[in-house]
Amino acid sequence: MGALQVIDLDRDDIKNGLQDGSILLVDVREPHEYEAGHIPGAISHPLSTFDPSSLPEGKRIVFSCAAGVRSVRAMEFAQAAGHDIREHYKGGFRDWVSAGEPVEQERG
Repeated sequence: MGALQVIDLDRDDIKNGLQDGSILLVDVREPHEYEAGHIPGAISHPLSTFDPSSLPEGKRIVFSCAAGVRSVRAMEFAQAAGHDIREHYKGGFRDWVSAGEPVEQERG
């Protein structure tokens, strides 16, 4: 197994990818964090129960978390399982919110 490959994406990369549908943003924060607020279009895939085999095939997957730490862990798991996933949102949800971007909340 080679060294972990990490490509840092910034907020503009994420916005553009979500807008044109080219990326699938996978939020690896815990369910309560995701429900409290997440980037519109992101899907929840908590790191605590992370299963790389359940990731959708054929999509350009980008991991996101609160600040860019757990997203790198998720990449390690995915790459170890044979997935070619190298991109994450370096600033994460904190960067998104601090820039005043829209946030979606789950309504129970």
